[in-house]
Amino acid sequence: MRTSEDTYLHKGLRSKLIDSIREKGITDEAVLNALLSVPRHFFLDSAFEKQAYEDRAFPIGEDQTISQPYTVAYQSQLLEVKPFEKILEVGTGSAYQACVLAELKAKVYTIERQKKLFDANKSFSFLKKYPTLRMFYGDGFEGLPTYAPFDKILITAAAPHIPEALLEQLKPGGCMVLPLDEGEYQRMHKLTKIDHQSYVQEKFDEFSFVPMLVGKR
Repeated sequence: MRTSEDTYLHKGLRSKLIDSIREKGITDEAVLNALLSVPRHFFLDSAFEKQAYEDRAFPIGEDQTISQPYTVAYQSQLLEVKPFEKILEVGTGSAYQACVLAELKAKVYTIERQKKLFDANKSFSFLKKYPTLRMFYGDGFEGLPTYAPFDKILITAAAPHIPEALLEQLKPGGCMVLPLDEGEYQRMHKLTKIDHQSYVQEKFDEFSFVPMLVGKR
């Protein structure tokens, strides 16, 4: 069961969390302010309320997790979100990352392959705060061709390879941020699309994500 109360205690814990993320090297103040504005404990069962502001991932069911806040900040910073950009997120999960993107004033299109998580988010009243957030049930590898092209794409699961269908849905000049390769750890990548035939690929730090899987459940 989720809680919907955001107390001074919660806000104080959130502020300390943001300070710790800043100390780990996140410098984008817009990203830090977005995390400060989103009550992370709303996205967890009330049993985890006291631990919600620890900088670590938590299980949310269906073998999925709510990402570590530092990881959310890291991916968001790499994405360099600008207001009103159209962003495709693959892997809604708890919708925490999607809300951070919405706080950055992006138009967020997010896909979830797990029907139970998708249905839980559809009834999650806090998400109504973000009219620019749209949720879809589907296969992340296929993206959302009907709504393409996108300015940016964010993948929040470990991709075994660069999904070609998603690259096709990215605008020239746009970028995709994703953890790439199978195994215990994945290296964060940023792909900047030059044109329909080429892109520039940059590699960053290692992280640990749940795998990106084909199909729906």
